[in-house]
Amino acid sequence: MASKLLRAVVLGPPGSGKGTVCDRIARSFGLQHLSSGQFLRESLGGGGGECPREAGALAQQYLERGLLVPDHVITRVMMTELEKRREQHWLLDGFPRTLGQAKALDGICELDLVISLNIPFETLKDRLSARWVHPASGRVYNMDFNPPHVQGVDDLTGEPLVQRQEDRPEAVAARLRKYKDAAKPVIELYKSRGILYSFSGTETNKIWPYVYSLLSSRIPPIHPEEEH
Repeated sequence: MASKLLRAVVLGPPGSGKGTVCDRIARSFGLQHLSSGQFLRESLGGGGGECPREAGALAQQYLERGLLVPDHVITRVMMTELEKRREQHWLLDGFPRTLGQAKALDGICELDLVISLNIPFETLKDRLSARWVHPASGRVYNMDFNPPHVQGVDDLTGEPLVQRQEDRPEAVAARLRKYKDAAKPVIELYKSRGILYSFSGTETNKIWPYVYSLLSSRIPPIHPEEEH
C-alpha cells in the first residue's frame, strides 16, 4: 500500500458503468468501494450501524417514488460512514452528485483524484432501458449483456426483478438531463483543482485500461494487469 491514504471519486451519469469501474479498482488496488446506494439500503434495512435511522426513513420516501435523495439526507448518511474510515483508502461511487455534497465532502477530507466517465446519451438510454434490479440487494442486470440466468428473477435468491420507474424509457431522458445539470458544477470544481480525469467511450472494457494506468501512477496495484 502507498504510505499516503488515497481518496478517489468516480463520477458518471446513470448507466455509465460507475459500479463496474469501482469494483475493478477495488479489486486491483485494494481501495474500499463505498457506494452511496449501498449505504442507503443499509440504513433502510437497519443494517447501517451508526447510520441515522431517520435519514434512512427519509431516503425511503424518495427512493420509492424514483426520485433523487435530497442533499441533506444523503450527505448525512455519507458523512457518518466516511467519519468511520478516516484511516483507510477509499473510492466513492454515487457521491458527491451535487455542489452542496461536494462542499460537505471538502469538510472532512481532501480528494486525490476524481474520475469522470463520459458516455454518449444513446448508449446510456439503451443501457438504462434494459436494466432490471433485485430491490433487496441492489444487484443490477442488463437484458442485453448481463441477463439473469432465468428471465425475471435474481440469480442468487430467485426473487423477482423489477424495472425501476426511472429506468423506464419515458423517464430516462429527463433523468439524464437532471444528472447533467447537477453534475456540471461538481465537474467544474474538480477540474479547477486539477484532480479531474475524464474518460470517454461506449464500453467499460475499453475505458478500463486507461483508468488502470491512472491509478497505477498513484498507488501500487495488488493485482497487476488483472483486468486487462
